[in-house]
Amino acid sequence: MSGYTIENLRDVKDSAVEFGFSETQESRFAQKALDAESTGLAYHRIKPGKRQAFGHRHENAEEIYVVLAGSGRVKLDEDVRDLQQLDALRVAPAVARSFEGGPDGLEILVFGPHHKGDGEILQDFWPNE
Repeated sequence: MSGYTIENLRDVKDSAVEFGFSETQESRFAQKALDAESTGLAYHRIKPGKRQAFGHRHENAEEIYVVLAGSGRVKLDEDVRDLQQLDALRVAPAVARSFEGGPDGLEILVFGPHHKGDGEILQDFWPNE
């Protein structure tokens, strides 16, 4: 393995298609493509006016989210906050989170330590509004 890896995130497989979520988002998880041993990296694009299909939280992994483009909202446990371009958000492992795209959608970059199997999916996370 080389001492570095370069990969365009648009070339990483869109997992949202595989799991039936392509109507609401793109989700590209780049850890393997980058040969990263302990760092997780993901690129998510939530379509305009759509919400991620579920919430999630972790047992160990703190994550940092950076808004690359667009705007939207994030639900953090019971708190809902607005996000805009270049906002950076740190989320402690136990805090449940999910994102919603604004009028132009929401593009976010996510990174943090990778702990295999360290994630809990939360169905019906957003209340019906």
